Amino acid sequence: MGPRIGPVGEEAQMPDKDTKAMMSVEDTPGGKACPNPQDLRPSVFYSIKFFILCHSLLQLAQLMISGYLKSSISTVEKRFGLSSQTSGLLAAFNEVGNTALIVFVSYFGSRVHRPRLIGYGAVIVALAGLLMSLPHFISEPYRYDHTSPVDMPQDYEASLCQPTTLVPAPTPAPSNSSCSSNTEAQHLAVVGIMFVAQTLLGVGSVPIQPFGISYIDDFAHNSNSPLYLGILFAVTMMGPGMAYGLGGLMLRLYVDIDRMPEGGIRLTSKDPRWVGAWWLGFLISAAAVALAAIPYFFFPKEMPKEKHELRFRRRVLAASASTVSKGEDSPSEKSLGASQEKHDGLAQIAPDLTVIQFIKVFPRVLLRTLRHPIFLLVVLSQVCTSSMVAGMATFLPKFLERQFSVTASYANLLIGSLTIPSAIMGIVLGGVLVKRLHLGPMRCGILCLLGALSCLLLTLPLFFMGCPTHQIAGITPQPGDLPGPELFPACSEPCSCPLDDFNPVCDPRAHVEYLTPCQAGCTSQVAQEALDKSQVFYTNCSCVAGGGPVSAGSCDSACSHLVLPFMFLVSLGAALASLTHTPSFMLILRGVKKEDKTLAVGIQFMLLRVLAWMPSPVIHGSAIDTTCVHWAQSCGRRAVCRYYDHNLLRNRFVGLQFFFKTGSLACFALILAILRQQVKEEGTQVTVSTSGPQQQLLASGPGKKPEESSV
Repeated sequence: MGPRIGPVGEEAQMPDKDTKAMMSVEDTPGGKACPNPQDLRPSVFYSIKFFILCHSLLQLAQLMISGYLKSSISTVEKRFGLSSQTSGLLAAFNEVGNTALIVFVSYFGSRVHRPRLIGYGAVIVALAGLLMSLPHFISEPYRYDHTSPVDMPQDYEASLCQPTTLVPAPTPAPSNSSCSSNTEAQHLAVVGIMFVAQTLLGVGSVPIQPFGISYIDDFAHNSNSPLYLGILFAVTMMGPGMAYGLGGLMLRLYVDIDRMPEGGIRLTSKDPRWVGAWWLGFLISAAAVALAAIPYFFFPKEMPKEKHELRFRRRVLAASASTVSKGEDSPSEKSLGASQEKHDGLAQIAPDLTVIQFIKVFPRVLLRTLRHPIFLLVVLSQVCTSSMVAGMATFLPKFLERQFSVTASYANLLIGSLTIPSAIMGIVLGGVLVKRLHLGPMRCGILCLLGALSCLLLTLPLFFMGCPTHQIAGITPQPGDLPGPELFPACSEPCSCPLDDFNPVCDPRAHVEYLTPCQAGCTSQVAQEALDKSQVFYTNCSCVAGGGPVSAGSCDSACSHLVLPFMFLVSLGAALASLTHTPSFMLILRGVKKEDKTLAVGIQFMLLRVLAWMPSPVIHGSAIDTTCVHWAQSCGRRAVCRYYDHNLLRNRFVGLQFFFKTGSLACFALILAILRQQVKEEGTQVTVSTSGPQQQLLASGPGKKPEESSV
């Protein structure tokens, strides 16, 4: 394949500063050439390899800040009293700004200064990260014991049973009036800030990946471009895993680590009231993005095109020359061809059309592309897969916390160390199979079908791997209890327990959990100091057989050992689902017309955002909310859910995954049926078209060998 002419003619019309760089004269960012003979070499900012290094680090940091919210979603819910539906909408809101502006990126193409716009986008992403952490600094310190006054240190005595105080009624009235003015306004401001930050995060992410890929494709050597893009994707795929790892580390720290109360706190990370330092990860990620954005303001608008192919790549191609010399093109040539067609399509659509012409052309190409059955079915299958991935990435940490009674930190570490690497390995394995086996459309469809079927079968055991719901006094029915909607046991009525208190205690003998020591009828507490922690027990409990004692904190789960087998099946399913990524993408590239490939890929990602990444977290959050059995109340509104029906939670969460995987499998089955029909039709046409020439060859005599005909 010959040298490619870019959309702006970078080889024919090279700017002066690039010409100087090619002549080994350094052109510094300030525009002053250095006459020193020792420095007669181009600047590092005119190296496409240095750009790839910077862009890999930037996309790694950008994906880390985008995925960090998902790792701390349950902590944000507890800290600010959000439902899962609201937190799911918050997680999906960065796609709003991204989807609204992505069309302009495809239009402007290489008209603008791409590195500088990437830098501006990265600055917006860093500001969005700072804005996400702002609610921590403008909110009051976190109070896990709502019954203690503001000026009194938080302790365990505040929620004890106090029969003498029979009339604490006047105190709720002023708190409700203060709720309606200050507290509720602060809550709305905090939620609004986070939604604005998520929108800015989506806006800033718009130019980073498209402009970076096109910039590398324009100025890298034709043979090196696929390798460079592969390195870029391999590095950036580690971003989500690092986000979950960072969440696992930050959530071990207490939320108010910068303003700890006097005497410290007695909570541990296993306590259901524990809130980790969710805001600290946003500051770290924003600092990483800001540092990675600095070099982009020094890269030129256009740089000299890379002249030489990488040495080790030439050796690899020379060693595999015998394999490549067969009838099919090499995978690198196919990747290069796809990159070339994408580049040419962008050159045809973006620079040569005005905005009005672009708007007129877009609907016609959109309708023509959507009428293509293979394209439409592949996109629908990817919508189902992306919906499953979006819901799992957003709420899997919370599901593990609630279902298996593990800490938020441990849940994030499991996902970051098992699920994310498995998905990366699946994507890489799918690309290797397509490359090594030279898979055509038919075999790509078979590979996608097998991957989707295996992933679906692995989901079935997940319905039966979980823990039963805790026995909670006054919430879940207990053996021997009379049916009734009363929240508190009758034995705690003389205690005048506050309604909004939450300080769970556990009766280890009956394995029954109470919302507060007051509801258990406990009148005194005992603290036992251990090696590194103190265990608190409550005694003289009128609702507990024998008077106690009961231990502070929720009851331990009897099946927390199932979390590792559960995560093993989830990770294996993620690998098999990711196996279909590359072959399904090849079905799109080989299925649509050459001139429509660029817009087809753009339409594909737009539909994935609109139909999968935006609604899926909200759908999963709403399904999780329907399984709640006890809501916390804040200022008269429903806040965070404190207890779920575990069986219902597992069936609905895993059921949504099963539903989306079934839809993906059905789409791939239809794709395979259509491809088989097309192969039959092509075989019939080839038989009819070659019957005449074959008769002429037979008539000419057996001594001549027929020439190979290309169909």
